[in-house]
Formats: sequence, structure tokens, C-alpha cells
Amino acid sequence: MAARPYWKGQIRLALVSIPVEIYSATRSGATIAFNQIHEPSGKRIKYEKVVPGIGPIDLDDIVKGFEYAKGEYVLLDETDIEGVKLESKKTLELTQFVDAHDIDMVYFEKPYYVVPADDLAEEAFIVLREALRRSRKVGLGQLAMRGREYVVSIKACGRGMVMETLRYADEVNKAASYFREIGDDEPDDELLELATTLIDKKTGKFDASDFHDRYVDALKELIEHKKKGKTLNIDSDDDASADPRGSNVVDLMAALKKSIGPASKAKTTAKKPAGKATAKSGAKSAGKTSAKKRA
Repeated sequence: MAARPYWKGQIRLALVSIPVEIYSATRSGATIAFNQIHEPSGKRIKYEKVVPGIGPIDLDDIVKGFEYAKGEYVLLDETDIEGVKLESKKTLELTQFVDAHDIDMVYFEKPYYVVPADDLAEEAFIVLREALRRSRKVGLGQLAMRGREYVVSIKACGRGMVMETLRYADEVNKAASYFREIGDDEPDDELLELATTLIDKKTGKFDASDFHDRYVDALKELIEHKKKGKTLNIDSDDDASADPRGSNVVDLMAALKKSIGPASKAKTTAKKPAGKATAKSGAKSAGKTSAKKRA
């Protein structure tokens, strides 16, 4: 079955409008879903929609309400909400362009793939995509989807483009309130060099397939053992009696050197070439042997 577009509309750049379709770029991973069970009976717990003094009610009788005073509500149905006039419900107007690194990573929320809606839109779509790629810019605008309006960014991605929803400024906690207690001391040069060497040693190209959810695997194993009536001996790595602040105090220099491993030893021994030392010692021992013979 072909994927359904999450949103259909047009991207507008000045007087140019490009019909597009937007698809979710992510999906939920493999997770273990649990139900709440009544342990004595082993039966699943059910939930009902109940009104105090009336009892269970039909789902068709439920509408949305905004509480403007204690116990007082303004009622809205889906027709009322759909009738809200907002141009960004059908049009994403690109109002600004910025360098990608100007946007802090904490503002990015969720990615979507953007594709031309039809063959007629393809030419203008490609022009915008290549203009973004050549200028190394990201387009910004606002878009209404699923009951709210988002700030979004648009950038080139392969043959298409990627749109990412952004958080508003009031949705992001200021980093300063969390980082203010961290000191301004400069790190030790040797420690910094060792840490940099360790990073270089572990540097490689990112491949998402190299990672998977090991917690899900462990839960699946636990469930299989439980189904067969077996028990697992689960070792806890956490020592409840240990002091969480002082238990991890180690010699940082020794820990970094040990983490780097043989590479650091190779650098140390490289200062004195083994070949020359062997040649000199061989020449000395040969000279002593000749002298003994002459004597």
C-alpha cells in the first residue's frame, strides 16, 4: 500500500507556488507494548468513558471543550475547528532563509519528506531544491497541521527536500539555567590531548543500522523465558548502597591512557627506533668478540 501524505498543499516563494506532498520521514521502532492486567484473575483491565451521575456514555456524544471558568466550558466540534481560517493550512510560505548552523539543534523536532505533487510541479521543485543546495541555506516558514501551527525549515535532501518542524522559543528551556554551575577552568593540555586522541580513534562514518534497541531485545528474551516458565538471573549493575557522587572517582589520566590502549604505547616507543638500537648493540658485541680473538 502506498504511503498516505501527511499534508498536501503548496510551497510559496514570492510569486512562485509549488504543489507538494509531505510524508513522515520516521516511524515507530520495535517496541514492547504492555497491557494492564488484574493479577488475581489474569484478565485485562478495560477503561470506559464515564460522566459523573450519568455513567458510561457513547463515543459519538463526545465533543471538545475549553474550560474558561471552573466547571464552565465552551464546546467545539470538528466542524468548528476545521472552519478556522488560516492560510498556512494549505500554503507553506518561505519568508526567510538562514544558514543551517544558525538554528540550534534543540529546536528541531520531527522530519518529513517533501516531494512534488505532480509532474507539472517538478520543474519548479527542482529549481528550489538546487537553489537551497547551492546557497547552503535553509528556508523557514509556518505550516498548520493536525490542530496546530508549526515553524518549519526546508532544505535539500538527495532528489527531494526535507521539512523539519521546529519548537517555538517558549518551548525550549534556556541552557544557561542548567550550565551556570559548570566552572570556566581550562582543561589540562595533556588530558585534552589524550581525550582528543581517543575521539580520533573512535571516529567513523555514521550508519544508523549499526545501532539497535538492546533493551527491546532483553525484554523479548525475558518474555520468552517467562512463557516457558523459566527464570532469569538478572545481575544488577547498580549498587544501591554506593554513593552516586563519589563512586566513580578515578585517575582521569590513567583512565584515558587505558582507554586509548596500544596506540599510546606505540607512540611512546616510536621515539627510540628499535632497528638502530639493535644495529649498535650488534656492532658492539661483534667488536668485543674480535678483540678477544686477537688477544
